[in-house]
Amino acid sequence: MRRWLGDAETALANHSDRLNAINIFPVADGDTGTNLYHTVRVAATAAAATEGTDLGEVLGAAGQAAMEEAWGNSGTLFAVFLDAFAAALAGHPRLSGPLLARALHRAQIRAWSALSEPVGGTMLSVLEAAADGAASACGAAGNDDSNVALRAALDGALEAAAGAVVATEGQLGVLASARVVDAGGVGLLLVLAALRGAVLGDGIAEEALEALHGFRIQDPYITADQPEAEGVEIMCTIQLSPLDAASLRQRLDEVGESVIMSPVGAFDDAAGLCRWRVHVHVTDPDAALELIRGVGEPERVALTELRSEDAPAGGAGDFAQENRRAR
Repeated sequence: MRRWLGDAETALANHSDRLNAINIFPVADGDTGTNLYHTVRVAATAAAATEGTDLGEVLGAAGQAAMEEAWGNSGTLFAVFLDAFAAALAGHPRLSGPLLARALHRAQIRAWSALSEPVGGTMLSVLEAAADGAASACGAAGNDDSNVALRAALDGALEAAAGAVVATEGQLGVLASARVVDAGGVGLLLVLAALRGAVLGDGIAEEALEALHGFRIQDPYITADQPEAEGVEIMCTIQLSPLDAASLRQRLDEVGESVIMSPVGAFDDAAGLCRWRVHVHVTDPDAALELIRGVGEPERVALTELRSEDAPAGGAGDFAQENRRAR
């Protein structure tokens, strides 16, 4: 699991510029690769610092760190994915086919529920396909703890995820018009390929990635041709009761878009509170922050202008310049 996240960090470093180049949904701000790379790097660092062989503990530490430091839509959804994935592996020292299928299914449910308005043709569709593919392949292989069932589940998850990425182009009008696949979906595919590679020794061929529309290194920087993104992305962490969290989500839905709220860590029964990671796109950040501060005191507040930067001048591994400020 530590090797998985380290390999995922490397894969995203190598492909972040191309992910940025095709990032046009939900806004064309050209930072999906940057955001995923940063968030996975935080997770990999946290996992490397853990000891022991409990998969849930190792990935749990990584998921918690990612939730606290997530960047952007894609980074936040990856953090939600990893945190839920870890919970399904608690108490287990070894990954198996049934465990993988269960973890992906749990992550799928958590990711869909984290968004106020989940949309198909995105990371969500790719995760759902991976979960279904792992469960189907594992069941056909006997649904046991054998290495055969684990290989089948990994193969099934990756094959289904790759198919789902190709399908994203036809699921969202903006992607179909630009003739590209979803950037976040490709990013998740790279993460899943890294998992397969860490366990079996091989992930996904570069030729398969090159076949994705818009993803070849010689393809144009499509984000730059999209209308200028407007507004501000707000991210923070805040302690709230479930009732206050539901109220805040509803009010953020009224003033913004791309609302993501997901719990960070365990619920404090004594205090009746839980830490929440909050993400939203708004045109009036001061008004949104006032809403947030109306229910609690936010931490790790980060504001990012939703605008696409110029295409990177260098090769693989160059990242779009972040325009972030904290309050």
